[in-house]
Amino acid sequence: MNSTLVFFFVDALAALVVIAAAYATARGLRAYLKFRGKRLVTCPENRQPAAVALDARRAARQAVLGEANFRLAECSRWPERRDCAQQCLGQIESDPEGSLVGNIAAQWYADKRCAYCGKPIVAPGETRPEHAPALATATQPPVEWDDVPPEKLPEMFRTHQPVCWSCQVAETFRRRFPELVTDRPPSKVRERTFEQH
Repeated sequence: MNSTLVFFFVDALAALVVIAAAYATARGLRAYLKFRGKRLVTCPENRQPAAVALDARRAARQAVLGEANFRLAECSRWPERRDCAQQCLGQIESDPEGSLVGNIAAQWYADKRCAYCGKPIVAPGETRPEHAPALATATQPPVEWDDVPPEKLPEMFRTHQPVCWSCQVAETFRRRFPELVTDRPPSKVRERTFEQH
């Protein structure tokens, strides 16, 4: 056999190996990015919200092998319920994007207005992470949504009002340094918003 032909076959085989490795790496990376992050599920055992995280590294390895076998890496009900059957995984498999905490928050904030100033809220994901919108009630100070334990968010979305980042910063400053602030009567928008809830 001609040595040129041998080199051609060796080069072709090496190229195929590199292509296959690149494909497997891309597939694993895609799976890792898709399945990382905190998610909200309804725990099948107690029918309450639970914050979970998939084992994204395992999902990436499984994707490289062409398998799909998800497992949880974290759950807000652990360590007490660590040995559960992980039946909540079906909820994630049926809606991987919809179960992400950030997407749930973005959907809740969509088309909402700030309880203090009345301006439209910039939803999470549409602004810089350090400018997260907040939640507040008439009697409780604003708290940034991403400072709330994820399993508590559904309840807070029912009981609290949306607050834009600017008003959250101003209200926090007003509460921390009241001697530096001159309070004006609450705006009509703020009174109406909190009276409705």
